[in-house]
Amino acid sequence: MASLNVGNLGEYLREQRRTAQLSLRQLADAAGVSNPYLSQIERGLRKPSAEVLQQVAKALRISAETLYVRAGILDAERDRDEVETRAVILADPTLNERQKQVLLQIYESFRKENGFEIAQAQAQAYEDEGAHDTEAPGTDVRTAQDIPDTAAPGPRTADGSDADPQQTAS
Repeated sequence: MASLNVGNLGEYLREQRRTAQLSLRQLADAAGVSNPYLSQIERGLRKPSAEVLQQVAKALRISAETLYVRAGILDAERDRDEVETRAVILADPTLNERQKQVLLQIYESFRKENGFEIAQAQAQAYEDEGAHDTEAPGTDVRTAQDIPDTAAPGPRTADGSDADPQQTAS
């Protein structure tokens, strides 16, 4: 099998795994991918999806964006500010995983609204160009639109204006 052009991703992953004092099997189990699949990534024989890179990064406790750059998903110079912002959000110990994902989605929506490309779109394009993986399970992340608005107005009248709370209470 010919080696794919994924930068020095495999070497970097092997170095990070050894620094973390994890065997290939331990990292594969922690990341939720098969041992042979992870071995092929380390040897440069497989091109992992952004999702698999994220799972491996989480298992190694490193930035997923670092792996995206090494895999060629993100351009290091052009996306440095976005990568740093995302890394700070992901590293915040006061937020749970759901809160981090919602913050990232809001951040990305603002960047998109302002005309900037976002890492998620680049990662999707990367996956669409041929990195297929059946090793990793999908994730269920709520979007900002799924979060109920706690400041929602009360009942409305037929013309769309706010109803009088005293009239609706009777």
